[in-house]
Amino acid sequence: MELGNLTGSSEFLLLGLSEEPELQPLIFGLFLSMYLITVFGNLLIILAVSSDSHLHTPMYFFLSNLSLVDIYICFTSTTIPKMLWNIQTQSKVITYEGCITQMYFFLLFAGLDNFLLTVMAYDRYVAICHPLHYMVIMNPRLCGLLVLVSWIMSVLHSLLQCLVVLRLTFCPDLEIPHFFCEIKQMVQLACSDTFLNNMVMYFGIVLLGGGPLVGILYSYSKIVSSILAIPSAQGKYKAFSTCASHLSVVSLFYGTSLEVYLSSAATHSSSATASVMYTVLTPLLNPFIYSLRNKDIKRALKRLVGMVAVKVPLVLG
Repeated sequence: MELGNLTGSSEFLLLGLSEEPELQPLIFGLFLSMYLITVFGNLLIILAVSSDSHLHTPMYFFLSNLSLVDIYICFTSTTIPKMLWNIQTQSKVITYEGCITQMYFFLLFAGLDNFLLTVMAYDRYVAICHPLHYMVIMNPRLCGLLVLVSWIMSVLHSLLQCLVVLRLTFCPDLEIPHFFCEIKQMVQLACSDTFLNNMVMYFGIVLLGGGPLVGILYSYSKIVSSILAIPSAQGKYKAFSTCASHLSVVSLFYGTSLEVYLSSAATHSSSATASVMYTVLTPLLNPFIYSLRNKDIKRALKRLVGMVAVKVPLVLG
């Protein structure tokens, strides 16, 4: 194959999680189940928040946005659907355009997930450290602005990452040892100079990883100080319970992400199996964490199920 810019007829091969034929039906069933549960669970959270007027607060506004992003991490970026399609058709092919599109949307929604978790940490900081001024500070205008800025930052970051990949030329071996087009894997397949790509990737890690993480740690350091200053044990428990679900999701998201990149650095190759932790498992568990640890969400879900149970017989009748 002659080196040069890839054309529309060029293709990559996604090797997936395993090349063993007997494991393909098991992987297909497992990932299809996780995909459907992820979409259904996050949709329930969005419907519960939108249908209950008591949940029309900044905290649940950000939660519904996070649930929407978690759906798109698996759906719009086509990571899981594309893998399921390849298993079903016994094909590993993805076009160059499809690979770039998949990479763009995955970076976009992964970045959004990161920024929204940071915004939610700030929301909990204001609620616990400045409770009397909470509704004044976290007004609808600021909430909308925070989500908008998160979108703009994520769009610009993913666009920048994809533009520097488009300048690359690729070697004849276009096999990606992953189940989706991860940017690091694509850069490693390039035959042209990747210095600029590596610099932009490191910049993205600092921007989307280091910056939000510092903001979350700072917010929780202030939250812990405020909780320790509360005299009663009941007051401490009540204050901590308001951010327990968010803290669990942050720990899951950053814990799995760091595990992937640390193991990746140790082996000099990205682990497709480890990537499942933050690309699939985290969006899957988020609805369960928020619904099981949150009385307001559980109450709204029961009311939503009750409304559906009443309307279905009426529609059938």
